[in-house]
This record gives sequence, structure tokens and C-alpha cells, in this order.
Amino acid sequence: AALYFPLIRICILGYMPDVPLDSLAPGQTAHVVALDPAHPLRRRLMELGFVRGAPVTVVRRAPLGDPVELRVGATLLALRADDLRLIRVRA
Repeated sequence: AALYFPLIRICILGYMPDVPLDSLAPGQTAHVVALDPAHPLRRRLMELGFVRGAPVTVVRRAPLGDPVELRVGATLLALRADDLRLIRVRA
């Protein structure tokens, strides 16, 4: 039986800071940490699966970088870069 010590895990893996979702490259996956309470689409994003701990994958970016296609669970959606800046994730 292995014991779980959160402090040891942090020391071994290193601290992974929260970053805005728009900083991820295509193909990268991260987990949702928080949605800005002032986000205009907050309620709708939560209904689509943007809840704490949910895995989010950046599928691709448009040629000019905006919008960005994301996969959250079985849902594919495109969001503007401005909206992604208000979503915090941890890789």
C-alpha cells in the first residue's frame, strides 16, 4: 500500500503554475483550474464542461490565431483568444 504525500509529489514533479488557456499550443492538454467570475460566457462554458479538473485539449488555431478549436470531453468548440485569457488551466 502506497502512501500519498502531496508535499513530496510537489517536490518531485515541481510546481506547475496556472496559465491562461490561450498560452497552450495545438496538441497540448491541460486541466481547468478556474474561470474568471467576470467572464461573460462563464455559465455557458460551465454547461459545456469547463469545470474544475476537466481536461481541455487545444485542437488547432485558425491561420491568424483566432479563434481556437478546443476539445472538452466529447465537445468540440471554437473560442476567441480574448475568451481563453480568462480561463486558467494547469498542464
